Amino acid sequence: MNGTIRVGNLFEIPFYIHPSWFLVLGLVTWSYSSGLAAQFPQLSAGLALLLGLMTALMLFASVVAHELGHSFVAIRQGIDVKSITLFIFGGLASLEKESKTPGEAFWVAIAGPIVSLILCGMVTAIGVTTAASGPLAAILSVLASVNLALALFNLIPGLPLDGGNILKAIVWKITGNPYKGVTFASRVGQIFGWVAILSGVLPLLLFGNSGNFWNLLIGFFLLQNAGNSAQFARVQEKLTGLTVEDAVTHDSPIVSANLTLREFADERVISGQNWHRFLVTDDDGQLVGAIAVDNLRTIPTALWSETQVKEVMRPITESTTVQSDQPLLEVMQLLEQQKLSVLPVIRENGVLVGILEKAAIIQLLQSRTQPNPA
Repeated sequence: MNGTIRVGNLFEIPFYIHPSWFLVLGLVTWSYSSGLAAQFPQLSAGLALLLGLMTALMLFASVVAHELGHSFVAIRQGIDVKSITLFIFGGLASLEKESKTPGEAFWVAIAGPIVSLILCGMVTAIGVTTAASGPLAAILSVLASVNLALALFNLIPGLPLDGGNILKAIVWKITGNPYKGVTFASRVGQIFGWVAILSGVLPLLLFGNSGNFWNLLIGFFLLQNAGNSAQFARVQEKLTGLTVEDAVTHDSPIVSANLTLREFADERVISGQNWHRFLVTDDDGQLVGAIAVDNLRTIPTALWSETQVKEVMRPITESTTVQSDQPLLEVMQLLEQQKLSVLPVIRENGVLVGILEKAAIIQLLQSRTQPNPA
């Protein structure tokens, strides 16, 4: 999963850590331990380092709680949460699909900041009611302020931040088009990305001061992810209303189960068709299996005229097929998730329609993107 390390499950949700997280953990630990040592000289170096590590881990626990807020609301809406990942900029809950309505999308987006605000209030209340002092008070103050900052930062109205998803839901509600919501929120996210980059570079250019490295990283992060969101939204919009049958490859590699291997070789292989795998149908046109060109090598050439395709083919289970009337967008996401390039397409009665190739979907997208000739 892009180099991430799986460390277990959280409430049955796979939990991953990106290697970049360990760098941030070390930096946060060092920063807070140095601050505690300077503020409380009586602390030994070892104890200050331990308290810094504990603070860092509690801060990241707050990030996980933020992501769990999104996740629990999504689960209540029937949306599967594929994973939660900690990385250099915080956390990410990966959802199986989008919410069905703008209202549901709004609550998934706002849940994370609400959790962070609740944690801020709880930690503040603990500090006040226990009259904490010394290093404990300092740690509680940091936890409260970071949770507040986490909530406010994520409420910036630009994708991929929570505020961007909130804005997306609002525009979706107003226009009735979820893709317009994504596009608008992505553009706002790109604006904030450029602002962050300029705030990191301008001090260096204008005053000769050192630039803000973190602002630069955040800016590039916003620009890249907001751009990706906008691009994916455009793809989704182009595929909306299309079914799998709209993208089935013409002249798909299909052979009859009753052909002999000699007929199969003459008609399909030697005739110049460049397919390496063919789908096999019975007399009713129903999909019964598949045969690869390499399978011919398992049968002596002298037996090809008396051996039928159905004797060599391998069966195909229905779970590896898609229905012709399924939304094309849904199946495209399936291809991406399962890293597939081709899927057999059947009708409800099992009759084979052809094959769906990822390349054909891309070609269809390109044809729908090109301007119509005058």
